Amino acid sequence: MTNPSCCSSPSWPRPAESALNARTKAMAYIFVMTEMRRCRWCRAALEPSHGRGRPRQFCSQRCRQWDWVARQRADELELSEGELVIARGELDRLHDDLYVLSCAVADIEHDLSEDPDPSELRELLEWLLSAARPLRERNMGASG
Repeated sequence: MTNPSCCSSPSWPRPAESALNARTKAMAYIFVMTEMRRCRWCRAALEPSHGRGRPRQFCSQRCRQWDWVARQRADELELSEGELVIARGELDRLHDDLYVLSCAVADIEHDLSEDPDPSELRELLEWLLSAARPLRERNMGASG
């Protein structure tokens, strides 16, 4: 069976393979260069610096102070750079939020296999967003 004319390959010239690879590499370079820097403590996005000097590592003096306190405490407990101390309740809440998001993704994957109409797609998106918002709004830093 042959493809109808509307489904056949396009009539415009296709770029050479090397041109596609160069474009892909350029797009990857742009993505890496425009990636947002984040605060070392709270992970908030930092404004890009346009001047001389070292790039900012913290969004505020408060975050700088909490990072210093955390590093001092880690030294006291002899923790390595890859180790972390977290309160059991905070860890439990994080696991709960991740479980809800995981269930939302599984539900949506199943529902998408049934070819939903646009109103159902909107409901699925709202369900996914409502499951993801608690993670986005979570403040893992020290309070105060």
